[in-house]
Amino acid sequence: MEDSGDTSVPIGGSLDAEALYLELLRGVRTLMRPDTHLVGVTSGGAWLVGRLQKDLGLSGEPGIISSAMHRDDFARRGMAASAQTSLPFDVNGADVLLLDDVLYTGRTIRAVLNELFDFGRPGCVRLAVLVDRGGRELPVAAEFAAARIELPAAQSLALARDDKGAFSFKVEEA
Repeated sequence: MEDSGDTSVPIGGSLDAEALYLELLRGVRTLMRPDTHLVGVTSGGAWLVGRLQKDLGLSGEPGIISSAMHRDDFARRGMAASAQTSLPFDVNGADVLLLDDVLYTGRTIRAVLNELFDFGRPGCVRLAVLVDRGGRELPVAAEFAAARIELPAAQSLALARDDKGAFSFKVEEA
């Protein structure tokens, strides 16, 4: 597993989403293979993958994947209107690099993997995230995390995007 070298970043003003995006871009470059398909997890991961696809100079559209249909808390959360999976490549045998904004319990990634396998059997699936906040409930790990932070379980961390596409974080009480 690769990381940016930081073991922990204090939450607050020092968590610069744009700086972390640049670190994620660097890390994704190291994980790319000639046949890698980028797939973003809705919604923060989808924002990231759209920008990464452009910044890496990749042709075509990136994949977008939703966890909605396979979540273990579907009855409580429901389905968002934006939660549509779009995979513009043959999943069978593909090298897939999943991208998400925040890795926490691992439950979203479990649901995303179930969704991905509904479309076929990839040859390899790897995960890169902007922030790993710990607190895993399932054995899920990112191959690359731009930052690792500690955040109380009573708080949530979410990626936000302004109308110009710049990233920031919002921390809320859960």
